[in-house]
Amino acid sequence: MAVRPILVIPDTRLRAVADPIVEVDEEIRTLAQDMLDTMYDAPGIGLAAPQIGVMKRIVVMDLAPEGEAPEPMVLINPEITHFGEQMQVTEEGCLSIPELYYEVERPNEVTVSYTDLNGDTVTKQAEGKLAVCIQHEIDHLDGVLYIDYLSRLKRDRVIKKFDKAAKRAAG
Repeated sequence: MAVRPILVIPDTRLRAVADPIVEVDEEIRTLAQDMLDTMYDAPGIGLAAPQIGVMKRIVVMDLAPEGEAPEPMVLINPEITHFGEQMQVTEEGCLSIPELYYEVERPNEVTVSYTDLNGDTVTKQAEGKLAVCIQHEIDHLDGVLYIDYLSRLKRDRVIKKFDKAAKRAAG
């Protein structure tokens, strides 16, 4: 399929809310494959459509350990229906905020409901790294970035760094 360019902050599309997908058709299946190709090429473990400039509610992820067979997941119109009470702190990074990693606190367990590529509704319980990844990617669909969970000082530093880089790149 195709590897697409990944948007980097301060691109305003990363702050927009994505539109629901009405029908799982060949266009959506192609988009999902392009997203997986892009994610694997980056490399990353998750990617949301807004990160490639497509304002649709679809995310892909693959948490298979390196060297093992891929286990790609495609979640269309995902919605977290339950958050566990136990919290965990993990180091997160983002393909749209390259080379920076910060500790973020999120619920350790979630239940997510989504449509798969066959158009079937799936409900999945997740914990640990998968739960974090699901929350991170769904946040992208709502224009939320993981740096939004940091202190204002840290977040402002990150934004300033990428604003400067964007101005340099623009000449």
